[in-house]
Amino acid sequence: MNPFPRFYPIVDTALLDARGLHPVGVAEAVIAAGARILQYRHKGEFTQARFDEAKRVARLCHAAQVQFVMNDRADFALLLARDESEATHWVAGVHLGQTDLPVAAAREVLGFVALIGYSTHNEQQIRSAARMHVDYVALGPIFKTGSKETPDPVVGIENLGRWRRLIPRPVVAIGGITLETAGEVLANGAGSVAVISAIVGDSGGIGEVARRAREWVIALETGHD
Repeated sequence: MNPFPRFYPIVDTALLDARGLHPVGVAEAVIAAGARILQYRHKGEFTQARFDEAKRVARLCHAAQVQFVMNDRADFALLLARDESEATHWVAGVHLGQTDLPVAAAREVLGFVALIGYSTHNEQQIRSAARMHVDYVALGPIFKTGSKETPDPVVGIENLGRWRRLIPRPVVAIGGITLETAGEVLANGAGSVAVISAIVGDSGGIGEVARRAREWVIALETGHD
């Protein structure tokens, strides 16, 4: 996956449940719009139904050659990339937060080919991440966001520009970013923009998700393949 996708959609189950949208349908719409990476994010209890749902999303990504990323769970990333019925195994990625499994341990689970991302929220965390074997870091929230119940302090554009220089790997900006502000975020050093609620909207259903996702792909990915 080179270069790193500029558009990084996150399928967040809590948000989609609240809007009456099914994560698999949203994933289908976002993939069809042209996304090249997709993260499945579930912060609640992992029931069998949720695991099966994540597996369906992972299969959709694999079939479309879209990088699948599992939030938090390296063990699930390994399981979701294995199809016992076909005796095939492909590489899924994982995105880790500050309190999740350490990056070194995730590497032991997934190996050194898998994509591993890591969340950071301040200068100290960015400096620490620079010493880890991660493929990208997420930095945020860049702006005020409603996607988290207890968000970290706002980073801001100025700090994005300063801290981005501290790490040579791609920086994925996240938090309150809109189509109108994405250009400024990229101009200040972000290599990618992660969006959660920005692809869901009010929501008018899967049709609105598909339209919004396509707008993001056109705005961020066109001319950057």
